[in-house]
Amino acid sequence: MARNQLGVLDALDVAKTQWYHFTAIVIAGMGFFTDAYDLFSISLVTKLLGRIYYFNPNSAKPGTLPPSVAAAVNGVALCGTLSGQLFFGWLGDKLGRKRVYGITLVLMVVCSLASGLSLGNQPKGVMATLCFFRFWLGFGIGGDYPLSATIMSEYANKKTRGAFIAAVFAMQGFGILAGGIVAIVVSSAFDHAFKAPPYLRNRAASTVPEADYIWRIILMFGAIPAGMTYYWRMKMPETARYTALVAKNAKQAATDMSKVLNVDLEAEEEKVDKIAQERSNNFGLFSKEFARRHGMHLVGTTTTWFLLDIAYYSSNLFQKDIFSKVGWLPKPASMNAVDEVYRIARAQTLIALCGTVPGYWFTVAFIDHIGRFAIQLMGFFFMTVFIAFQQAIEHPDPVSVAIQNHRPKSV
Repeated sequence: MARNQLGVLDALDVAKTQWYHFTAIVIAGMGFFTDAYDLFSISLVTKLLGRIYYFNPNSAKPGTLPPSVAAAVNGVALCGTLSGQLFFGWLGDKLGRKRVYGITLVLMVVCSLASGLSLGNQPKGVMATLCFFRFWLGFGIGGDYPLSATIMSEYANKKTRGAFIAAVFAMQGFGILAGGIVAIVVSSAFDHAFKAPPYLRNRAASTVPEADYIWRIILMFGAIPAGMTYYWRMKMPETARYTALVAKNAKQAATDMSKVLNVDLEAEEEKVDKIAQERSNNFGLFSKEFARRHGMHLVGTTTTWFLLDIAYYSSNLFQKDIFSKVGWLPKPASMNAVDEVYRIARAQTLIALCGTVPGYWFTVAFIDHIGRFAIQLMGFFFMTVFIAFQQAIEHPDPVSVAIQNHRPKSV
């Protein structure tokens, strides 16, 4: 045991992998599952929203969301997420991870349900309501997102910390997959119950009135996994690292972890007081001491995460447009509204099943063997290669296109 390390924290660091580790992974991971479902399910229904609320009977193409509305619908939750991360991250250090965890979860449940509601039936009212509640949904996600990872890191032992935290993040893949599956089931049920012709054949009848329920059900379904995990989250004790080092309650930390680890731990109030009084441990986030100790770590981590998220969120939110460009989806006018939702969901589910989910769990399996740095380099390398390949498909070389177009036809 390190000389200045509390016994309860040392016990957590050296603990063998136990059932409570997997319980923490599932409970914290369900937060990431719900976050991914709520953030990316909107991409499944934006084309449907355009068909329903921006239908023009004189247009040869189905209705689409105006660019400004589409940007707001897709991006407003991310604006809320940024705000929520800053606010709840700060609040988590003031009130504790467990209490704030519960607040974010309740907010996510309420706003998931409210996202499927609307004021009136006019486009402006529906879109304004949707954007309002998705902002606050994103605000709750912003709190849940970092707290889930923090709780898992503070519960994990040193040996398998990387795999445990990666497993929590990997639940995002299942959240994206679940979104696609829910959309497939809902759209299939409505397509079976309410038959409609393609847009080319009958513009008005291609979008049945009942289609308005589809996007509401898909968005509101996000409240179910969040609500299901609330009870188990509230049963989890506060993390010992917060209780002992931030709340300075060594007795409570020892009591909580004694139950979790099934060992007797001594409450070391004197050592907690000594650690708290040491000047080397008292520095803030914006202090010179923090910059000296952890500045490069913070800048390096946040920069790479920022660059990753540009590709990650844009590709997931706008996958439907990529599918159309590469020919995975038929022309919109050749489908009815419900069939389009089904085809988009099917394509997204296939991508998640074959790419996103295996990629996450590859990291879980190998992060503690080949290291964080190597895993990250591999991820950025393959993302670069495949995004470049995607761009080549969507925007072929103009010289090659010109040659192809002017090539003499065979007799």
